[in-house]
Amino acid sequence: MSHSTKVREKRSDLEILYDKIKAIRLAMMTTADADGVLHSRPMVTQDPKDMKSDGYLWFLTYASASKVGEVEKNHHVNLAYAKSDDNLFVSVSGTAECVHDKARVKALWSPLYKTWFPNGPDDPAIALLRVHVEHAEYWNAPAGKMGLLYTITKGLTSGGKETPPGEDVKLDV
Repeated sequence: MSHSTKVREKRSDLEILYDKIKAIRLAMMTTADADGVLHSRPMVTQDPKDMKSDGYLWFLTYASASKVGEVEKNHHVNLAYAKSDDNLFVSVSGTAECVHDKARVKALWSPLYKTWFPNGPDDPAIALLRVHVEHAEYWNAPAGKMGLLYTITKGLTSGGKETPPGEDVKLDV
């Protein structure tokens, strides 16, 4: 058994997911409208540390936003995270719901959010989207130009028969 397998057995998949996304503040959230057309938009992930224990990711939004209406009709969402400098890509699928919790809004509030929510955390129009993480997968390839060059060279010299270094891991959340 490899060292990475031993480490993986000791940590929950939610903890692994947290480690992958904690430094990536922006996610592309995809929802579907009534006609099934997909819409993606950047959303700031609130500190996901609680996700390790409860399986939820939180996002501030306006209750009147179109994404909230889409989520109310079809709860399924996808969150795409990318840290391209490290060749790390994470896809999270789950179900979302609109939550009105002023105490949580205040707890999550940062002065930086004033740009999007000029009336501050007491604005009654602010709501939260809570996403229950159901499936997650990440891809991790060697970082930097040398890692990319190695992957391309290995693929070319083996005729694409050798698996390039890196990981494609499905997490059981």
